Amino acid sequence: MKATATSKTAQYMALFRAMETTRSKTSRLFTDKYAHLFLPAGLRIAARLSHLRAFRSMAENIIHKKIPGAYTSGIARTRLIDELLEEAVRKGAKQVMILGAGFDTRGLRLPFLHNIPVIEIDHPNTAKYKLSRLSQLHIPKHIRYYQIDFNRQSLDQLSAQHHFDFSLPTAVIWEGVTNYLTAEAINNTFAFLQRFAAGSHVIFTYVHLDVLKNPTSFIGAEKLLNDVAGLEEKWTFGFEPEALSAYLKQYGFTLMKDLGADEYRALYLEGREKEEGYEFYRVAFACRQEA
Repeated sequence: MKATATSKTAQYMALFRAMETTRSKTSRLFTDKYAHLFLPAGLRIAARLSHLRAFRSMAENIIHKKIPGAYTSGIARTRLIDELLEEAVRKGAKQVMILGAGFDTRGLRLPFLHNIPVIEIDHPNTAKYKLSRLSQLHIPKHIRYYQIDFNRQSLDQLSAQHHFDFSLPTAVIWEGVTNYLTAEAINNTFAFLQRFAAGSHVIFTYVHLDVLKNPTSFIGAEKLLNDVAGLEEKWTFGFEPEALSAYLKQYGFTLMKDLGADEYRALYLEGREKEEGYEFYRVAFACRQEA
């Protein structure tokens, strides 16, 4: 991320959610009436016009040519994480933590979170912009926003400063972040998550390591990697899916689900035009076991 800018990729995800929200109630995967707030004027107009079928089709085609598979992967991923989060809450999560929150609006838009503390943690640039865009709204008291520059402060320091409660079973969302970090940062974050009570869950995204080693093996990946590097949001880390379960066990987590984009698109997008691309982008769901 640029030192003086918000995340462009977070903005793209907000655009996808805003476009999906313009579909009819019976066909859309979710409703996010806040997503448009984070868009610049041009994209906000495009999102608003997406209720027109012809315009939405044109917009989706443009996005597909620019980032093959990103739109359908993004909206299906949003729905999947919503459902995994609800499952974690049903299983006893008493608080939610969103790491690298970006323009996530789950604390505002998901009714089952309205009586649960939601902690959002993000880089100061994105967090300040987000809060400025939400300033016109009444922010519920159950949502707390914290800012952290990982070059200056650790999650352990932040948690000590604000007295996070690790005794509560917690559902952690870590979406769209791991592919920008180093192996050391990944290890440190899971060591931090290990502090939460048994029965806690973590929902996180990652990219298949092969997309970094051999991007030409995936549709559109080579151009995508060049594009995000040009935005100063270069992808730096991935997992081998086959090795993920053993990795998580080191930190006391049991892998419960691990789905690629083709799999979660198939769950929610039946009947829509099939889109290829972004198959390397995965969602994992793991549970913290007794020590």
